[in-house]
Amino acid sequence: MASSSTPATVAVGSVSAAPAGAPTTAEAKAGAEAKAGTSSAAPVCPRTGQWALCSVERRLVQSGFVIKRLEGAPPRRAGFSVLPAVYSLGRSRLEVFIYPNEATLAADVAKIDTVSAAPHGAKNPWPFFSPTFVRSANLAAVFLTDNATQAERLTLAITAGAPQP
Repeated sequence: MASSSTPATVAVGSVSAAPAGAPTTAEAKAGAEAKAGTSSAAPVCPRTGQWALCSVERRLVQSGFVIKRLEGAPPRRAGFSVLPAVYSLGRSRLEVFIYPNEATLAADVAKIDTVSAAPHGAKNPWPFFSPTFVRSANLAAVFLTDNATQAERLTLAITAGAPQP
């Protein structure tokens, strides 16, 4: 998992892998603060029934993960038509692909071998660990870890479903 990217606490402004208009990490945090009554006039994460980066981050934190968004340009991954948001979860790496809709995701997934998280017939492009591929609504994620318990926790957190409207 060697990366020239520098870890940074979940922050605004690095690279947006979410569709235009999706709330940023700061907006998600501000929304949580507003709900808790610790801030006023803060935007909230949209409740559209689709994933947004703020809802992914919230779900991961609620599931007990300590997440750090990696800054810098995300890698373009063969088979995925959108750029990922890249996170460090301890010694593990998570790449989250947010699609504008489920149909666009389904078109990409049809061309991907979900065991290797790569196009059918391609070699495993993921360094160090075998990937765990997770799909839910308009989200695909590739989790790289050697910890089976952590992989199961992440899978359960995401496959519990997108935030409901």
